[in-house]
Amino acid sequence: MAFTFPATFSLEPRPNLVPVKDHALLILVGLTGVGKSTLVEALGFPRLPDRRELVDLYVLPRYGVNPPIPREERFRLTRRFREEFPGGVAEVLARGFVEPRFPLLFDGLRGEAEVAYALEHLPKALFVVLHAREATRLKRLLSRQDAFDRVELRPEERAELKALAEGVLSPEELEEALALAPWEEVLAKLKIVAEEKRNYDPLGPLRLLEDHPRALILDTERLSLEEEVEAVRGFLRQFGL
Repeated sequence: MAFTFPATFSLEPRPNLVPVKDHALLILVGLTGVGKSTLVEALGFPRLPDRRELVDLYVLPRYGVNPPIPREERFRLTRRFREEFPGGVAEVLARGFVEPRFPLLFDGLRGEAEVAYALEHLPKALFVVLHAREATRLKRLLSRQDAFDRVELRPEERAELKALAEGVLSPEELEEALALAPWEEVLAKLKIVAEEKRNYDPLGPLRLLEDHPRALILDTERLSLEEEVEAVRGFLRQFGL
């Protein structure tokens, strides 16, 4: 596993920092469970504070909240933030200042509105879109055991499981997930997948960036990690990075 070197990020100008909008960035786009963190580690590029860190530092305090909090509460507050700032986390990123290091990686943006904002306001940014089916993302969440994925569960929620899966998983995919973990855990992770799908249309970034000269699309179900890394490095070589 490669070591990723953190890079300084600030919303205030500082000596030796340059505006993010003037810097070449590699931005990963994708929902939870598509494989962004795994790719970040494998690439080993200098990286900015990730999406989670920017939300913790600059979004939650705006509403008087300190992490950790359940994921559904984070979704509620980031949705509120997007109502005030339609570009979401991309607006935070675009207003920042960073060390001039190359290639500098940010993990990551979600949804069509954030990507559209970044396309307009970060003219030197390149985008790598990672995508996978909801069923695959759920399986990956069930296996990663990340404390960040916790949600609040009520005892009566088992009856809601099939309703929550409607439009997200097929009955066969739901049964397959239930074979991997207790229903309480499946429900907790399914809440994340379903809530993300409601908040960020997973097809939006694909529609926006498909065939775009500044974008690379990766199907993380079809490609191995080694193939993803080689595809990203080849993509960067096209831009002299």
